[in-house]
Amino acid sequence: MNQNNGKWSVRMFFDSSHTNTPEHLDVKWAPMLSLTNLRSISRVRLFRFLLGLTLMFLIIMGSYILPWDRKGLLFTPTPLQLRTLVVPTSTAAVEVSPENDLIDTRLLVKIIRHKLDYAPRKLPDEKDVIEMDSHLFSVIPRHFLPSLKSPCWYEEFSGEASTNPYRGNHFTPRSKSFKAVCDHLRIDFHHHLYHRDGKQFRVRCLPYFYIIGQPKCGTTDLFQRLLLHPEVKFNTMKEPHWWTRKRFGFIHFKDGFVESFPVQDYLDLFDLAAHNIQAGSSGNPSGDHSALQLITGESSASTMWDNQAWSYLHSSEEDTEPAFLTQDFIHTVQPSAKIIVLLRDPVERLYSDYLYFTMANKSAEDFHLKVVESVQLFQSCLSEMTLRFCAYDTSLYYAMPVRLTLGMYIVFLLDWLTVFHREQILVLRLEDYAANLKGTFKKVFDFLSLGPLSEQVEAALTKGPSSNTRRAADRSLGPMLPATRDLLREFHQPFNHKLASVLDNKVFLWSDGV
Repeated sequence: MNQNNGKWSVRMFFDSSHTNTPEHLDVKWAPMLSLTNLRSISRVRLFRFLLGLTLMFLIIMGSYILPWDRKGLLFTPTPLQLRTLVVPTSTAAVEVSPENDLIDTRLLVKIIRHKLDYAPRKLPDEKDVIEMDSHLFSVIPRHFLPSLKSPCWYEEFSGEASTNPYRGNHFTPRSKSFKAVCDHLRIDFHHHLYHRDGKQFRVRCLPYFYIIGQPKCGTTDLFQRLLLHPEVKFNTMKEPHWWTRKRFGFIHFKDGFVESFPVQDYLDLFDLAAHNIQAGSSGNPSGDHSALQLITGESSASTMWDNQAWSYLHSSEEDTEPAFLTQDFIHTVQPSAKIIVLLRDPVERLYSDYLYFTMANKSAEDFHLKVVESVQLFQSCLSEMTLRFCAYDTSLYYAMPVRLTLGMYIVFLLDWLTVFHREQILVLRLEDYAANLKGTFKKVFDFLSLGPLSEQVEAALTKGPSSNTRRAADRSLGPMLPATRDLLREFHQPFNHKLASVLDNKVFLWSDGV
């Protein structure tokens, strides 16, 4: 070999299989040969070799980056974005750069104001409501016992003396406390039956009042304190979610259809009160006639806004907005029902909702990004559809990473006001409830026509600890970022203005968070 055979030497160094070396050649010299020939490579050739490798690397990387960009994974903004996405990497970045948000808030607010000016929904005919759930209206009569404050009636009971009336109730496997109540009621159930003309009858009752919302607005605390009143104490479950979900067969919509909870199961929830009312109305000498004033209630925070079952059960229909709402059925069954609504600043409500339902990786920065995305999605919907459609649309609801639409209180309240008179709906603010518990409960008691409390019960009602408050770990995360608060404040402004106008009360503006 000579030094002029550099190409062969380099090939020999990297892959000796491409040489013509005889098999009997002594291989002990191969390393020395390689080193010798490496020294023979000129600096120019080495530079060309390295430059070639560099260009090859750049070409390969470019082939990956360009299609990645076309797919929108690195640089391509989504159709919802108005400007290039800037992801804040720190609290300071979000606070000092609100201009980097992806929403033209002034334009969005202008669109919301325009679309808030819509005609009231067209009410369905009562006969159509009844046809939608004929079984419900076959079980519940159109008139109730006139001597009772609660909406109660006599229902024929055809079971034997040994029959367990609560066997098969769908609520009992899911609530240990309610199962315990049913086990207690079953023991002397037949002693509470009313006998007439050889038949047996039981007293059935519906709730006298409904606390309908909103989530994270204090409904749990309000309901628990109401139970301290001697005329309301016989309630067994706070949130059955029957009118909005379980009667249609849904527990969590993401899990799909599970099993329908018949209306009889729902009525069982109020049997504890019905038994006590029965004792006072049957003429039993041991009965307490004050039981005639007993009332029942429930507090499902989904009742005000959740009509998702319509989307699941009638997905093939062309209506862009639900033709039937929960309040249509409640009103048709019970036209004189009392409705209580507890609201709070929608900006704070959303943050509380986020902290409560988000299980991991919570932070003020994460909340900000989720709010921006949700506002973008709502704006995209509003650009093509009506405001009511976007408020009720199930697809939009599940696409949003936070439940932004639940703070659009006026949209839902207006729909309730189409079926119930204004004097049947009491609207409260959590801020007033927290600042003046005694004064707020006076309004509630007056609204429900409840008697006065003893000093002892009143002290227990006003001084007890709050229910369902923010977890300690969530409190440690601190408040939302100023940029998030500003965005949400501006977004909710037109909704709050209309709410304050409808209720003729400026406190519902939540100006400066008050």
